Amino acid sequence: MTVWSIIALVVIAAAIAYVVKNYLDIKAMPEGTDEMVEMAGIIRSGANTFMITEYKTIGIVVALLAIVFALFIEKTAGITLLIGACMSSAVCVLGMKSATYANVRTANKARTSMSIGETVKVALAGGSISGIAVQAMGLLGLILVILIWGVDTKGNTSSGFVIANTGVNASIIRISCYSLGCSLVAMFNRVAGGNYTKAADISADILAKIRNDLPEDDSRVPNVIADFIGDNVNDIAGNCSDLLESFVATVSACLMIAVILFGKLKEGLGADAANTVFGKLTVFPIAVAGLGLLGCLVGLGYAALRKMGNDPAKELDLSTYISAGITVLLSLAATFIVFGSFDAAAFKELGWKAGAVSPWICVVLGLLSGVAIGKITEYYTATEYKPTRKLAEMATEGEAFVVTKGDAVGSRSCLLPILCIGLSLFLAGTLAGTYGIAVSALGMLSFVGATVSIDAFGPIADNAGGLAESCHLDPDVRKITDKLDAVGNTTAAIGKGFAIGSAAFATVSLIVSYVGNMKGADAANPILNIAAFTVVAGAIIGGALVEYFSAMLTDNTIDSAKAMADEGDKMLSVPGALEGTVKPDYNKMIQMATNGALRKMLVPSILAICIPIIGGFVLGAEFVGGLLIGATIVAIPRAIFMGNSGGAFDNAKKYIESGAIEGHGKGTAAHKAAVTGDTVGDTRKDVVGVALDIFIKMMSTVGNTLVHFFHA
Repeated sequence: MTVWSIIALVVIAAAIAYVVKNYLDIKAMPEGTDEMVEMAGIIRSGANTFMITEYKTIGIVVALLAIVFALFIEKTAGITLLIGACMSSAVCVLGMKSATYANVRTANKARTSMSIGETVKVALAGGSISGIAVQAMGLLGLILVILIWGVDTKGNTSSGFVIANTGVNASIIRISCYSLGCSLVAMFNRVAGGNYTKAADISADILAKIRNDLPEDDSRVPNVIADFIGDNVNDIAGNCSDLLESFVATVSACLMIAVILFGKLKEGLGADAANTVFGKLTVFPIAVAGLGLLGCLVGLGYAALRKMGNDPAKELDLSTYISAGITVLLSLAATFIVFGSFDAAAFKELGWKAGAVSPWICVVLGLLSGVAIGKITEYYTATEYKPTRKLAEMATEGEAFVVTKGDAVGSRSCLLPILCIGLSLFLAGTLAGTYGIAVSALGMLSFVGATVSIDAFGPIADNAGGLAESCHLDPDVRKITDKLDAVGNTTAAIGKGFAIGSAAFATVSLIVSYVGNMKGADAANPILNIAAFTVVAGAIIGGALVEYFSAMLTDNTIDSAKAMADEGDKMLSVPGALEGTVKPDYNKMIQMATNGALRKMLVPSILAICIPIIGGFVLGAEFVGGLLIGATIVAIPRAIFMGNSGGAFDNAKKYIESGAIEGHGKGTAAHKAAVTGDTVGDTRKDVVGVALDIFIKMMSTVGNTLVHFFHA
């Protein structure tokens, strides 16, 4: 065990202690009025039911794949796949449970304190449970895999229980399968959670705002409670598994590329020196990830201790900047400690242009890209800026103007984030080769604990506002929760932008690893001939598959929303329902949302697993390489467009609801046009956009795992 592994484990232990403390502190807070306690109990019970039912299916799929990998590829690969799935699942369940406790306590803190600052603290504490757990558990599982089985430098190949000596590097397959386990859980969570939450949300909006002129979160609408639950199962559990998977994929890519580079290092430096350099290459990503987690603990801990003002966005930004700043400084120190002893020959063999600081510069490039993508996303989606305000003003002209303008906002928002990603990847690759690209991806996710914490703040604040409305709290309480909700919408949009950007970095690093692992590849300079017809064919098909996947998710969600809206109409037609004297059957609506989401999640999820497998065994490794490139090139701008146009639609509606456009408040034609835009955007930002990044990461992870079995 290296010193850096020990340091990382100590930081992980501190992070887990921080998570436990926040969890217990939140549970100890009062929930509020009897009505709040009842509503919160329904939400918690419904979320638990969904997760239990979902994991019965996930468990079967994961177990079957683990058995297949153990039998035919590598005896321990099935175990590492299970470890990855368990780590991701544990974070999802913990995040969802903590959010369902924090939402009602956030509403109650607003009710009892009437303080924005105190209320922000509760919501952020709930979100930090998810965020810190993501980074701590993802890193813990990877360290366990390394400590138990090591990272092999001798080129030992793997054997399954049925097939002996499959020819696959045992270390690469174990690390890749750990990442694959995380990917499987993320895919199912995003597809099922997205369908659940948006089917409930869209149907609730249609019933309340369009068909019956009721408030947004009116408890008379049976779909509203399912919508509250959906915020937890998708925006919390789904997002946790998504970013945990990206984080794990980037660290895994660093390790796999180090293994690939070892052969070249051995030729150029000799066995002893190559072993030393290899050890440093493998320990550095663990060090950066662990120090980044420490930075997140300091940033979030500072926010928890200081007295907060009335500007939630400023307080949340401060936590992010502190976490990122500490990560940068500590990573610089780690770079000199790890690589400071290298001589000129080692740097020359690695192709590092700036010597020992080369990987640190790559880390900073990735980190700055993440911050920049967040700020760009904020500009295009927040109500403080021109794009969303102009979109809201268009609502006075009707639905067609809203949708068209929203599409333009989404399309325009793609260029700058992609320029950030492309420029960072180019500079990192130029500076430190393939290892630099992977480390740059890690840099973007090195403080993922803080970004997930602040992202999780959004759905907790949203739920708190919904509870304030549905439990008939004082209008002044709703003003506080609305302010948090508006900031939460922006943090959620930033989180989606960050998730997409991190997926782009992670996928590129996985593609680099994939090409390096292809038979006959040059480890130092892996090249895929993009002009080859096989690669072009794969790229075209990969792009088309992204569109097909998007359509499948959209169809599934809209079908479920239509069915739920019709069922809700039936419940509202019962005498006394609209008057509030008869309560709707919330459990029936919750079960309907659950069954619809789980029934429709299997095919899209299996698609991402099967496509690279079938393509690789039938058409070869180069075809799959093209498939991954084509899917990535199409999916990244598509996901950014979906996320940002959806975020702008949502906040434009809220801007109108705030009374910012005189004469066009709630219930007016402009408001209904904005609701239509929000309904269009709901599926974009919370179903398709967030699932596309998982789709490309999943295919890349599967490709990496099986590339040795694909014919050249």
